[in-house]
Amino acid sequence: MDEAMRPYRGIRVLDAGQGIAGPYCGMMLAACGADVIKLEPAEGDWSRALGSANEGVSVMTVCFNRGKRSVVLDLKSDEGRAAAARLASQADVLIEAFRPGVAARIGLGPENAKADAVCLSISGFGQRGPYRERPCTDSVAQAFSGFVSLNAGSDGAPHKAGPFIADMATGIWAFSAVQVALAARAQDSAPRQRVIDMSLMAATSNLLTHQIAEWGYQQKPAAPPNAPAGAYQCSDGAWVMVTLVREAEWLAICDALEIPDAKADPRFTSFPLRWEHREELYAIVRAAFARRTSDEWVARLQGARLLADRVNSPLDWLANEHVVAYGAASRVPQPQLGEVPLPMLPGLGHWHAPAPTLGQHTAEVLAELGA
Repeated sequence: MDEAMRPYRGIRVLDAGQGIAGPYCGMMLAACGADVIKLEPAEGDWSRALGSANEGVSVMTVCFNRGKRSVVLDLKSDEGRAAAARLASQADVLIEAFRPGVAARIGLGPENAKADAVCLSISGFGQRGPYRERPCTDSVAQAFSGFVSLNAGSDGAPHKAGPFIADMATGIWAFSAVQVALAARAQDSAPRQRVIDMSLMAATSNLLTHQIAEWGYQQKPAAPPNAPAGAYQCSDGAWVMVTLVREAEWLAICDALEIPDAKADPRFTSFPLRWEHREELYAIVRAAFARRTSDEWVARLQGARLLADRVNSPLDWLANEHVVAYGAASRVPQPQLGEVPLPMLPGLGHWHAPAPTLGQHTAEVLAELGA
């Protein structure tokens, strides 16, 4: 990673988050040069035990905690809370993801932070409102935001997205907000705290900006604008995704799929009409895709300059010739796991710092405090 893209050298971050959202924000700050201290309980961040793991380090730990220093404190003890408060008092950025009100009780609230600190609070529903105490996870945030309702499967039932999109979106928005706050701090003539209230609810709903706007404007469900966009299974069992944004592309799709009758059918001559008659339309397109292999369809559709590609698995993506040529992924060495393949940080590049073991830096960091 280019050192010119690491402007936060000299910035200290106390990351008291667990899981994905807060740690992802902290990891990106570390990638940009910050000294990030990850505060963990004795049992460790719960993500250490999820998925592939060895010696207390999981693949998820590598994804979201590399480049940090791990400190273990017992926040149920007076001594642990006092040490946490001292850490908070030295942090330029304080990240916490406790239930509303908990951080203040354990020495990790804005009142414990520096006068010019950026205090980031991450929770499911935010620090205000009637739902502030509700428990929340990525799945709950996807459901509450409306995302799940827009992600219907072929069975007609709503489904959550497989990736942790709510947590990831929250981490990205948190990183953006902290960056803005640090830039504003640099312009201050007098010290001033900045408190950021970041919720999975708000971050996930932002992914639905257009859908929420359309539904709210029309006061009814908005029809998808581009039928017959979707994924279709081919004769070899693989799937191909095709989409369109202009009327002319519908005519080109008909030519590529060799369905001239659909091209001339008055039921399909506009986006609204195609959506109105979507069941008949999708049946025709499904039957067309089933006649050839995915390689044949990708070649034909892309040859016609249409918006289409095969549906890859993560393994397919890692092995893809373009991904390799672009350098979109690299293998990060991690002592407990060997090498872990990770996608690059978009716009920032690759960063190969390992993740810490649980409590690896406790003595070092407490010594820095004079403890």
